[in-house]
Amino acid sequence: MDQELFFFSGSSNSKLDVKNRFVLPQNMRYGLVENGRLEFVIGLGLGGCLTIYKRSDIQKIAKKFMDKQHIAKYQKFFTLFFSTLHHATCDKIGRVSLPNHLKQAIGIKKDVVIAGVLNKIEIWPKELYDKNLLNLLEGNNTELDLAKMTEEAFALLDENCDDKSED
Repeated sequence: MDQELFFFSGSSNSKLDVKNRFVLPQNMRYGLVENGRLEFVIGLGLGGCLTIYKRSDIQKIAKKFMDKQHIAKYQKFFTLFFSTLHHATCDKIGRVSLPNHLKQAIGIKKDVVIAGVLNKIEIWPKELYDKNLLNLLEGNNTELDLAKMTEEAFALLDENCDDKSED
């Protein structure tokens, strides 16, 4: 019998307190638990956000990147990505401490949006998240054309079906 596929989804708003902590939603915390431990890694993400990775996922990423670590064109990326990773957990009420360098890297002031995105969780400055969402919904930005993005994303599903039928 197939095991049900877990993925992160949904979003919620949170505020940083004076100690740069935010509350990670409970349903997302549950998805980060592995081997009975709630430990994860926060790093720089795409498009102006931070990303929370499960420990097992960051280990897979690191293992694959190790094979490429001596290729010159990847050096700056590897240095920036791995030197800014922050190993973290939550306190008893679900607060996560956000290091100052990560907060500053993406311009978080106080309000953040916590977004579940498949196998990771993204942390966005609320202003940027809201701006991206509005532009997407109103079609104000050719990069963020909802109809085109939806069509292309769902086309990936067809590609996967074709790949499996060729095996």
